[in-house]
This record gives sequence, structure tokens and C-alpha cells, in this order.
Amino acid sequence: MEALNDNQTKQPLAEDPRWARIAARDKTADGQFWYSVSTTGVYCRPSCPSRLANPKNVELHTTLESARATGFRACKRCKPEGLPAGAENAAIVAKACRIIEGSEEEPSLDDLARSVGRSPSYFHRVFKATTGLTPKDYASAHRANKVRDGLGSSITVTEAIYDAGFNSSGRFYEKSTGMLGMTPTQYRAGGADEEIRFAVGQTTLGAILVASSKKGVVSILLGSDPGDLVRDLQDRFPKATLLGADRDYEGLVARVVGFVECPKIGLDLPLDVRGTVFQQRVWQALQEIPAGETVSYAEIARRIKAPKASRAVAQACAANKLAVAIPCHRVVRTSGALSGYAWGVERKRDLIEREKRA
Repeated sequence: MEALNDNQTKQPLAEDPRWARIAARDKTADGQFWYSVSTTGVYCRPSCPSRLANPKNVELHTTLESARATGFRACKRCKPEGLPAGAENAAIVAKACRIIEGSEEEPSLDDLARSVGRSPSYFHRVFKATTGLTPKDYASAHRANKVRDGLGSSITVTEAIYDAGFNSSGRFYEKSTGMLGMTPTQYRAGGADEEIRFAVGQTTLGAILVASSKKGVVSILLGSDPGDLVRDLQDRFPKATLLGADRDYEGLVARVVGFVECPKIGLDLPLDVRGTVFQQRVWQALQEIPAGETVSYAEIARRIKAPKASRAVAQACAANKLAVAIPCHRVVRTSGALSGYAWGVERKRDLIEREKRA
């Protein structure tokens, strides 16, 4: 049996909490209830952008069938018969992603927008809000993944390049180091011929390993067992040449240890950041959080202009391999509670408290 509509209850409509959601054009309420307006003869979804009606002329409906039963027509602005805007946008983005993934060459923004029946500006805005990436960045990330897969299975590097959709090897090599973190030949060989210098130190938070490529620091790892940290590094660079550090390099490790113990001294290191386009955007935002402050995953998503990508932000934080240099420990839940940390929640709490004291 259908729940009572508002005109069947004693509660004035203006006092019903659903009316506040209508007044706020709350998109999250779409699909939960509908409303009809007697003076205009239409029924709408809660997020309808039309001019707000007088509550005296409004009736609430718990089902779409009830709204139809009024004999009114569906609003042409909010289209209450269709999917909620969020679900519709998700379907649009999913279709665009499949087109990008199935195209031999990167499709243009205009072509993608036309294929999903939206204007380029609207499509670009919805795609970025849903995925955290622009269509171009998504296409680049997809091609990078195809290159990585291809380098592991193709007969030649050239074959992998063209299979990934690059129409010339020159365009690929311009971007290859940033895309892979090393040359294609080195990547195909699992990091062979790449030299990684490293050293292990000790902090009051436990063991710390710092490793660098020729470009900069590529890993800062925390843990309880130095041996586990070295094995973690070996797993990440299975065919690279790992070099035990000399005295000069141990001086760099000492700087990192000093920062962990006394955050107020700051830490400015050349970094070799390896990750997807989205991950690097998140990590850049993390580096802009002042020591002693924390922000939520949702706030980071807003800062990188991807407000619906909180979960993807959390995944990017979890993928960070540069502890303290990229301060993912400064990101907390919206409630302020601490969430997971790759090197342990207790270390996260300790780092935050040290920075606040400093």
C-alpha cells in the first residue's frame, strides 16, 4: 500500500523535511519522491530547477505512479520520467569511456560529446566531475595502461606503441619517461639497467627506507622490519640494480629522519613521482597542505575540481610510495576520524600530532 501523500496528513507541507530538499534542489532526493503543482499542472523531481512553487499548491508523491495519477504532465525541464541526473550522467560517462577505450586514436572532445548527445562544455564538466579526469587525461591514462600491458607481451617496443594508439613513435617517446617513469626498453625489462640507490635508517616511528633514481627520490617507506622494506623496494623494481648508498646518500636519509622527528625543519627533496595523471594531481594537492593541518578526502577532491571522486582520492593516497614527502597522512575522513594509512594508522596519528605540536 502506498504511503500517505502530504495532503492526507496533518503536517503542513512547509514543515515536511522533504519540502526543504525541494527548496534546495537536492539531487540526492531524486528517485525518492516526486511532487506535483496544481497551478502549473506538472509533476517534477525534487531537483527541478524551475521557479519554486507555493507549498500550498504542491502535493508530494512517494511513487512516480502516484504523480502520474494526478493527470498532470511530466515537467519538460527536470524530466521526472527519466533516470535521476546522477545515474544519467554516470551512464553518459560510462559510454564515453567505452568509446575512448575502443578507439584506435584519441577521439576529440566534440566527437565524444556528439556520441553521447551532449554539448562539449556540459560533457567535459560531467566527465571530470564523475571520473576526476578530463576526457583527454582519461584517454592518456588508458593509452599508458595499454603501453604497459603491451610492453609486457608484444614482440617489440614499436608494436606496443602502435597497438596503444600512438600514430607515431616520436609522439610516444616525447611522453614515455613521464608515462612509465623510465625508458620503454627499461620498463619492458622490468626496470633492468635502471639504478636505484637506497639506504635504511631508524626513527622513533620505526625503520625508514629512502630510495632514489637519477631523477630524484622514488620511494620513502616506513615499517617495523628493515628487511621487509628492502623486499618491498625489490618487488617494486624487480630488475633494477639496487645500490647500497654511500656516505653522501646516507646524509639525504638523515634529512628525512630529521624531518620525521622534527617536522618544523621542513623537507625539500627532488622527487621522482611515478603515477597516473589522476594520482599525480592528488599528490600535488597533498603537498600543498601545510604541516599541522588536516583536510578530508572530499576536500582534496574539491581542490582538484573532481568533487565526486572522494573514493578515487583515497585510492590515490593509498598508492603513494613517498611517505612524508607526499603527506598523505594529512588526509582524514570528513568526520575528522583517521582512516587507513599504508604504514599504519598509529604512525599516521603520531605524524599528525608531531606536526601540530611543531
